[in-house]
Amino acid sequence: MAIEILASCVAALLLVAALAVAAGHRPRVSGVVYAACLLVCSVALITALGGLLGGTGATPTLQLPLGLPWIGVRLRLDALAAFFLVIVNLGGAAASLYAIGYGMDEANPRRVLPFFAAFLAGMNVVVLADDAFSFLFSWEFMSLSSWALVVSHHEQRANLRAGYVYLLMASFGTLALLLAFGLLAGGAGHYDFAAIRSAGLAAPLPALVLVLALLGAGSKAGIVPLHAWLPLAHPAAPSHVSALMSGVMTKVAIYGFIRIVFDLVGQPSWWSSTIVLVLGGITAAMGVLYALMQHELKRLLAYHTVENIGIIFIGLGLALAFQAYRQQLAAALAMTAALLHVFNHSLFKSLLFFGAGAVLRATGERDMERFGGLIHRMPITSLLFLVGCAAISALPPLNGFVSEWLTFQAVLQSPQLPHWGLKVIVPAVGTLLALSAALAGACFVKAYGISFLGRPRGPAAAQAREVDRCSLAGMLLLALCCVLAGILPGYFMDALAPAVSGLLGSSLAAQAKLPWLTVVPIDAGRSSYNGMLVFLFIAASASLGAYLLHRFASQAVRRAPAWDCGFPDADPATQYTAGSFAQPIRRVFGSTVFQAREQVQMPPPGTLAPAVLRVQIRDLVWDFAYAPLAATINRITGALNGLQFLTIRRYLSLVFVALVTLLLVLTIWH
Repeated sequence: MAIEILASCVAALLLVAALAVAAGHRPRVSGVVYAACLLVCSVALITALGGLLGGTGATPTLQLPLGLPWIGVRLRLDALAAFFLVIVNLGGAAASLYAIGYGMDEANPRRVLPFFAAFLAGMNVVVLADDAFSFLFSWEFMSLSSWALVVSHHEQRANLRAGYVYLLMASFGTLALLLAFGLLAGGAGHYDFAAIRSAGLAAPLPALVLVLALLGAGSKAGIVPLHAWLPLAHPAAPSHVSALMSGVMTKVAIYGFIRIVFDLVGQPSWWSSTIVLVLGGITAAMGVLYALMQHELKRLLAYHTVENIGIIFIGLGLALAFQAYRQQLAAALAMTAALLHVFNHSLFKSLLFFGAGAVLRATGERDMERFGGLIHRMPITSLLFLVGCAAISALPPLNGFVSEWLTFQAVLQSPQLPHWGLKVIVPAVGTLLALSAALAGACFVKAYGISFLGRPRGPAAAQAREVDRCSLAGMLLLALCCVLAGILPGYFMDALAPAVSGLLGSSLAAQAKLPWLTVVPIDAGRSSYNGMLVFLFIAASASLGAYLLHRFASQAVRRAPAWDCGFPDADPATQYTAGSFAQPIRRVFGSTVFQAREQVQMPPPGTLAPAVLRVQIRDLVWDFAYAPLAATINRITGALNGLQFLTIRRYLSLVFVALVTLLLVLTIWH
């Protein structure tokens, strides 16, 4: 019954998309479409939760007479799919609720509404798909609908460039996944997942499938160096779409990687984990370093998605390493940490993009240098955004701390690994993880402090007003989830147990049954954590401190200028800026990671001209990988451009030569 309800929800979302096209520019159509998406996603969320928490019998499947004639569309709801459907539909419901208010200001709703519902439908089908054709078709459908959302404001040239880069990367990822499924299908052409699981692969095909899965799913998730589209696409899309792309779509990509590598390929080899671990560590460190250099809030959040994707892949790489040596408990710990961070990141990153959208809507500005003082004008948004900042910075008692703490606990199990290479690589990756965690805290002190504290840096910030109730309700929903997942992590870890057990054959012991809601991932003698006690201690300490200050402090009113680094001028320009905040980090890492260049122009004495500081930062991945590749492709296409001017005789000769060449290749192959 559950699988039929979910299939009906997908059909309902596609119907909503079609009706949004037919509705045109009719008044209030935005609210109706988003309310319908909210209702459908809520039904799908409840159904997926039931499948994850209460599914103890056979895995439900459904076959529809669509797609390939001899296969059809096969859908399957196992524990892993149910977990990711919870993420997709919780994010979709929150984004729909937020957009009921946010979408009222959309200048061209027809460019957004149909593709928003179609995007949600595509992500649901990717997770439900149980054959290669359905998976790839829905994957491409998800990519194209999200591309349409990225270029919805195509009158801006930067958005067109973002859509172009995104479409190229999406096409490359789909091609890699197509080749991966081709290897999995083999000569017999088994495209349904059940046949692929039973067939097995002979060496070295599992290694090739792993690399192709990393290229295909990793390009959509945003691992370095395949992350180039994220900092372009997320700022271009509407904010509720950016939340879905960053908080949800990247998790669907991780689902694709997990489904292929852990489910369809089979038992991993130890060296395959090193590839995932190294890429995860580099992605985490590079993502947070690039985020620290950004002044645009949504671009900063996009780079932080790269960092958190790296953290998730570190957990997956550890799970591969432990699984290769049959260390089931440690593998279950690493997989639980990765999946829990998948869930947590979907919460706080969507919350932060909602907050960024609220600020953008209230001020009309994107640059943090033009914000400031918003805590007085948008108090509820500032509080909810602070929850997201604390969660993504892995501060207890919020949810980001729990999953990163579990990842560190998995790293500490690495001495059990027998291979010397892993004994070296895992601690090195753990160091990168620790570095990224520390820099993430610094980055969001910058993001929150520059944006919400201090004095307004411009008239837009000074005149900002709080956003509507629906937008606030969407943010409040995710903020409450961040708090609950942080203070009651045992229940969330237990909910992941069926998915972890289905992938690895084992899971962690039940955590919710432990006394005082304590989490003990391995052994109480090694480590434990109690989110509820930490929460109560922080709340009690803060309350007691506030009471003592109000009870025993002097009641006299004293006014004095705030400490301002020795500059008593009240001009907002004397405040710290985003650039000055990032300067120490830029000078430490800038010459190597960013090739940063600082140019200072000092006016001569006696003149009134201002001093000017210019900072240039390069994206080395783009400059040394993508730009030369694009130039080479342009040269090749320019050289081949003459083919379109051939005569009919030369065309026929070219076709004849190509046909003979293919026949020779087939003859030699067989």
